[in-house]
Amino acid sequence: MTNLLHVDWSALPSPEDDGGARHLEGAVVPSFSLPGTHGEAVDLSRLPGTTVVYAYPMTGRPDMPLPDGWDMIPGARGCTPQSCAFRDHHAELRALGTNHLFGLSTQDTGYQVEVADRLHLPFPLLSDARLEMAHALRMPTMDVAGATLLKRLTLVIVDGRIAKALYPVFPPNQSAADVMAWLKAGRQSQV
Repeated sequence: MTNLLHVDWSALPSPEDDGGARHLEGAVVPSFSLPGTHGEAVDLSRLPGTTVVYAYPMTGRPDMPLPDGWDMIPGARGCTPQSCAFRDHHAELRALGTNHLFGLSTQDTGYQVEVADRLHLPFPLLSDARLEMAHALRMPTMDVAGATLLKRLTLVIVDGRIAKALYPVFPPNQSAADVMAWLKAGRQSQV
């Protein structure tokens, strides 16, 4: 099993901006509920304030192999480092005005619960296993080993409307820092 946290990003193909998220900024998040690892359903359209949602293809587990060729799929590798970065910067994101933080994948909630527990995430992971959010927002996806997975992107949602879509995300372990930089820039522009 390869180490899930220590990755040589220069050895992996980086994703290119295919335009798959250009339409997202300014979009209203549709109303539907996604199951979370905290045992509650979440309707992102109804959350007040600033919500950060980082979408990722799939999180690996030490006891399960990743799909063949996973590391060579541009943007596929790095879900665990990305989740750990959001975990490690959770307090800073809150201090910058983030009211809600979620990870999002098409994996089912049972799979995600193991990951959230193992990584000690202080925020829930949401499951879009039925692809409701992916289809409603026309989010960028990829098909791997017979499964439809989300391409890695991060959404900053303010009162139910997408204020920022960061896409593509690479390297994934910098995703939380990129969101914090955007939040800081936004706060400074309002002063």
